[in-house]
Amino acid sequence: MPTKSQDRRKVRMSRALGVALTPKAARYLEKRPYAPGEHGRTKRKADSDYAVRLREKQRLREQYGIREKQLRIAFNEARRKDGLTGENLVEQLEMRLDALVVRAGFARTTAQARQLVVHRHILVDGQTVDRPSFRVAPGQLIHVKAKSEGLEPFQVAAAGGHAEVLPPVPGYLEVELDKLHARLVRRPKRAEVPVVCDVQLVVEYYAAR
Repeated sequence: MPTKSQDRRKVRMSRALGVALTPKAARYLEKRPYAPGEHGRTKRKADSDYAVRLREKQRLREQYGIREKQLRIAFNEARRKDGLTGENLVEQLEMRLDALVVRAGFARTTAQARQLVVHRHILVDGQTVDRPSFRVAPGQLIHVKAKSEGLEPFQVAAAGGHAEVLPPVPGYLEVELDKLHARLVRRPKRAEVPVVCDVQLVVEYYAAR
């Protein structure tokens, strides 16, 4: 479970980036839709192009809860593939196991999904996978270990307990929530991915570095 200091950090980061990173942060943003700090309510001067690109990069990184090095590696891989780099980047990040555990409704937040994976509760095609960054391939089945299904977090999930705080299940996933089964049926498309980010600005940020 996240600590109070971690919760506060997520709320503050959410307000700074203008995107809810946790359900708790979403509630705060509804009440205080402005940046943190004494100048949060006042109109700030226009940001530089660099600052705008940096903020979009931070938005993307925080929504997936990954380190800068991980995002840079994903960007370099996305750039080498055919197609639009920004769309390739989001597609790759979305196929991470921790991201799909959240999209399927098995976890409430990315941090919780990562914890469930690291603690070896999640299987892919019957094999335990304890790396949140594991990239799921189309056709693979994500499911909860039989021994773990009776644990409270999974009982809550199977009953649809996270439905109110998560976006609808995207079209690239087939989910049987009561069975705690989810299959990635195809590669995600950027337009379907419930991430708030102008990915072209992220591409421009890294291209200039």
